[in-house]
Amino acid sequence: MSKTCLVTGGAGFIGSNFIHMLRELRPDWRIVNLDKLTYAGNLENLSALESHPGYQFVHGDICSEGDVAKAFSLVQGEVTVVHFAAESHVDRSILSGLPFVTTNVLGTQVLLDAARKHGARRFVHVSTDEVYGSLGATGLFREDTPLAPNSPYSASKAGSDMLVRAANHTHGMDTVITRCSNNYGPYQFPEKFLPLMIANASEGKSIPVYGDGQQIRDWLYVRDHCEAILCALEKGHSGEVYNIGGNNEMCNLDLVKQVLAALSRSESLISFVKDRPGHDRRYAIDASKIARDLGWKPRYRFAEALPLTIRWYQEHATWLQRVRSGAYREYYARQYGG
Repeated sequence: MSKTCLVTGGAGFIGSNFIHMLRELRPDWRIVNLDKLTYAGNLENLSALESHPGYQFVHGDICSEGDVAKAFSLVQGEVTVVHFAAESHVDRSILSGLPFVTTNVLGTQVLLDAARKHGARRFVHVSTDEVYGSLGATGLFREDTPLAPNSPYSASKAGSDMLVRAANHTHGMDTVITRCSNNYGPYQFPEKFLPLMIANASEGKSIPVYGDGQQIRDWLYVRDHCEAILCALEKGHSGEVYNIGGNNEMCNLDLVKQVLAALSRSESLISFVKDRPGHDRRYAIDASKIARDLGWKPRYRFAEALPLTIRWYQEHATWLQRVRSGAYREYYARQYGG
């Protein structure tokens, strides 16, 4: 039987990396990419697949039943859904939480309803460790850690997680939830922490660091994350949650210093700025469940993947310039006529 993977938000950072990986590792699968192309959605990330017969892009909103139905109409054979589409930038959610509730909560329910209607074999919901809240100096987030989101973004993601859980319990849908730590790697939108640091440091510009810079995150290379999602899609147990982490805790200030050292820039570029409201102090993931039950572990060490990431941004300076200037948004109009 032919297989189709319907990917939502596939023009974004993690979604586009996932689609490239699928094309490489599962070349016989058909891929349908549904993306609204908000500010972080960039079709240039997938330009190499434009003419591929096994790939099809649908410009649409997961909150629109019609757009979602159009995407499902392109499915052939057995369908699985991998749901990335989300408003995801914490700072933007602090300015206005409503778009996050609309896309992340309402959109997820629209998608769940359509997936159930079309008999999707499995629905993988890509979530975040931020739904757990903040940790103290010790301890790790486990799958059974109570949810305690602290930002409008993480609260909306926790809400969508609960809707996926409810679909599994109420309707018997085959669902899996993954919760990842901070991702880094190619195609990440440059308002996010690491690509912003790389871009500013490369140009000798000031690097803004929130508060004292001692906020700790677990950094996960995006290829490792994508492989973990595929593992959850193919091997995960229905109704389960799987944490995905990189086993690499680091405070923000130390990460900035590593980037500066790699680019031979002075630490005098560091500029401490007022901390953002409700900034969680520490996240750390216990990913032993997915390792034990599904056999996944990260392949990339941070010391290897950070230079790979820096080199990618250096080699894709035109991509970065087009994203920062907004010119990347012209690509859709040129390729698809508006």
